[in-house]
Amino acid sequence: MTELDAGKTEAHEREREAGRRAHASRRTFMRKVFFASGATAVATMGGAGAWAALADDSTGATGAPSGAPSGAPGGAGGPGNQAITEDFFGLTTDGRRVDDLFAIHSTGVATAPVISAAKAFLAGLTDDQRASTQFTVHSTEWRLWSNVDSYERQGVSLADLSDAQKALGSALLKAALSADGLETTERIRRINQAAGEAIGNTKSFNEDAYFWTVMGTPSATEPWGFQFDGHHLVINYFVLGDQVVMSPCFWGSEPTSMKVDGETVTVCHEEVAASLAFINSLTAAQQKVAIASSTKSNESMKAGAFSDNAVQAYEGLRGDKLTTVQKKRLLAIVEVFVSRAKADVARARMAEISRHVADTYVTWAGGIADDSAFYVRVHSPVVWVEVDCQGPGPLAGAYGATQGGDPTQLHVHSIIRTPNGNDYGKELLRQHYLTSPHHNRS
Repeated sequence: MTELDAGKTEAHEREREAGRRAHASRRTFMRKVFFASGATAVATMGGAGAWAALADDSTGATGAPSGAPSGAPGGAGGPGNQAITEDFFGLTTDGRRVDDLFAIHSTGVATAPVISAAKAFLAGLTDDQRASTQFTVHSTEWRLWSNVDSYERQGVSLADLSDAQKALGSALLKAALSADGLETTERIRRINQAAGEAIGNTKSFNEDAYFWTVMGTPSATEPWGFQFDGHHLVINYFVLGDQVVMSPCFWGSEPTSMKVDGETVTVCHEEVAASLAFINSLTAAQQKVAIASSTKSNESMKAGAFSDNAVQAYEGLRGDKLTTVQKKRLLAIVEVFVSRAKADVARARMAEISRHVADTYVTWAGGIADDSAFYVRVHSPVVWVEVDCQGPGPLAGAYGATQGGDPTQLHVHSIIRTPNGNDYGKELLRQHYLTSPHHNRS
């Protein structure tokens, strides 16, 4: 390394360290606000009423005040900081939840490995790191995530961790995700680093700007969960007994394919391929119903960050109008996202989703050729998936594009959610607090 390179590296590390200190100070303050709000609510309300309120997220504090709860167009979460300005209700078609969709029951999912990995991760943190990383299970922190690079996150970043601590975090992801899910997270981070290097901005775009938070205390009987949050990658993972809710999860990349250390790294291809396979399996008459527009806007996503309570009517082609083969291809879009969890979690989730295939709707905008930019939304009472090919953004220079150009498969945003109140496992959490004897005390 030359003296010039060494100087640049040293300056860069100083700059990153200053940024980490600023983030840590803000995170510590925010954590105190969150915990204070929960404790005050319990003390004031008392008994089962307090637990029910906490489960409904009706007493959670918020971050610094901001404007509208949605960020950039389509709820993508604008630059800078956003805050939650309303209580959690969940995605609905008309502002009213559908009841009796989710229940506490045995699924046979093996959650012991992820519990053990989470305990080890927390134990490996310093006291200060743990204090800024661990929140109560009912904390509004669940909802304070964004796919935008400049968003000021809570928790502890990978940049804050030693190699040993990073390994414990990796072990937690490995315990929660399938091989495909783990590989997808790694590829998104690798491309984020390489693209940042290509445009000369690794301060904003790098592989370590991803943050851990843990909600609650890892337990075999009590509810808890974790969040892994950064640019183009957000994983929310809730656990209650042997039930897991892995949503909302945001997966994206710009570009979606890039040479990294001589290797072509590709990500977010599976959801694009599955979507195109489905739309091209339809008859001309079916496509006429499913395709709302032959063109698409730069950004079409409806339920990105800060859109937890989006209201969106069903649109497009209904599942009961599909053949058996077409239904399988529709479910295959969803399965791309669901299969990023461990196999037993994915099986339980797909069984739930498949039961509603007849009342699942799909709507499309854009072209249907192999290289077309498009938007697709799959929407049922229990699942919401969006795949959105967007225009070149801040990393456009990394692949020879111009920011603000036409939508492309080289910039993809996608999300999976659980409508009707069970994102972040909120509906299961509510039922737990209302029915568990040790919580249900007046």
